[in-house]
Amino acid sequence: MKFMKLGTRPDTFYTEEATRSVVSDIPNDLVIQISNINYLLHQFSLLPKCGLLQRLCADSDDSSAVTIQLHDIPGGEDAFELCAKYCYGITINLSAHNFVSAFCAAKFLRMTEAVEKGNFVLKLEAFFNSCILVGWKDSIITLQTTVKLTEWSENLGIIRRCIDSIVGKILTPPAKVTWSYTYTRLGFNKQQQLVPKDWWTEDISDLDIDLFRCIIIAIKSTHMLPPQLIGEALHVYACRWLPDTTKITRPESSVSQTDEVTDKHRKILEIIVNKIPSDKGSVSVGFLLRLLSIANYLGASTVTKTELIRRSSQQLEEATVSDLLFPSHSSSNQYYYDIDLVAAVLESFLLLWRRTSPAPTENTQFMRSIRKIGKLVDSYLQAVATDINLPVSKVLSVAEALPDIARKDHDDLYRAINIYLKKHPDLSKADKKRLCRKLDCQKLSPEVRTHAVKNERLPLRTVVQVLFFEQEKGSRENDHRMPTQELLLSRGKQIPILRDELSKLQLGSYEQTIRSDGIPRTPATSESSTRDDQKLKRPDKRTPLEAGKKGGERTNRGGGI
Repeated sequence: MKFMKLGTRPDTFYTEEATRSVVSDIPNDLVIQISNINYLLHQFSLLPKCGLLQRLCADSDDSSAVTIQLHDIPGGEDAFELCAKYCYGITINLSAHNFVSAFCAAKFLRMTEAVEKGNFVLKLEAFFNSCILVGWKDSIITLQTTVKLTEWSENLGIIRRCIDSIVGKILTPPAKVTWSYTYTRLGFNKQQQLVPKDWWTEDISDLDIDLFRCIIIAIKSTHMLPPQLIGEALHVYACRWLPDTTKITRPESSVSQTDEVTDKHRKILEIIVNKIPSDKGSVSVGFLLRLLSIANYLGASTVTKTELIRRSSQQLEEATVSDLLFPSHSSSNQYYYDIDLVAAVLESFLLLWRRTSPAPTENTQFMRSIRKIGKLVDSYLQAVATDINLPVSKVLSVAEALPDIARKDHDDLYRAINIYLKKHPDLSKADKKRLCRKLDCQKLSPEVRTHAVKNERLPLRTVVQVLFFEQEKGSRENDHRMPTQELLLSRGKQIPILRDELSKLQLGSYEQTIRSDGIPRTPATSESSTRDDQKLKRPDKRTPLEAGKKGGERTNRGGGI
């Protein structure tokens, strides 16, 4: 950081109660009142350099002390004292931290060349041009200090010139960057590595949001930097100033923010969202989803939320399960995960997909896209199914949102259902049926079907449908599935019920029930049923069901997948 030292005399200002005085043998004849402080000074030191004080003292009687009120001086008493010490020749140190207040106060007191050659304003301007604007961090610090004197800084051109200096350095090719900068990314070593393209992002994140916005606008207007760099700057700023919703547990346990802090965060969020480049991929989908979670937490405007949902849905294919896991911050929700956020983004994605996709075929990009989303959603459901307070309706709202073609198989969906049933042992039969109605037994792999028929947690109807599909299936390889007799016997006490259910399915009387539950109907003609029934006959004229009932055999049910 650059400094400028002016004056040679030692500091002779001292304080007595609310009065600041200068050690001198000459009685003071000038009293300056600023806020609650009185400065006892001398006209012969200040008036030659301060045009304002010359005018205010012009009509006073030379024989008496003059009292002047300067409550509106920019920078207050600290800035005035710098100017007063300069007039006395007392040593002062100027830097980017106090330049703005000193410069505005000197302008206010009219310490210009018109009053005296080589006056304070001239020296301050020289320091600004030759030191502050040349330096990288000096320009940023000076710009940040203008927040307290925004109007004065704008009128004097300080803000504009600092922004121009900062933007000019940002646009410098990284190979030509020679000044010191902050870059604290893990694994980065300034001495051994080249300057990264986003070397500037952390330093400008120190700025107030309005100043940061001005810099982003200026950068974007040049069209010289790729959108990803601008997006990275927004990302760094958001990480610096916005709350991390992944670490906030529940509304009742978290410390409530004041309205002032919430309003500040909401303003930062909306400016960041507004400044995200329109180019797809300028920011990651994980960042967009995090902003959406923050928007829900802060109660941001509907416009902001809608924009984030739209942008997130356009890049949803890039998301991972961890990108979707955010805690719910609604006081009305008892469950942990914000599944409504995912449902909203998924709905927006599906609307866009349906509008743009042609007739689906296995080889089109649109088919690959929806299948990738199907895999993502089912993996997400497996993660959130562990929430003991998550209602069935929320799981179904996401699971049933996907079209049938989104799932090439239903193995992942089955795993999600199985996890949910494990974590919710007291679930009613009706809710179990609702949960399994989307499950298509014909799209389960042989291994998963083997697990399903031994799974006590599944509703009986689902198990029956798996068994029925096994009977209708032409293949009889022993290494892909259990023999029908073993599958039936594995149900233990439920064998009589299974016999009745399976008979209904074979006779076709159960077709309407299956259709009403949304499970695809498996064709079963009377001839095939007769053939299967004959195949199930044993030499002793007993069916496997009867043999199982008589023998009372038991098999252990499968564990979780």
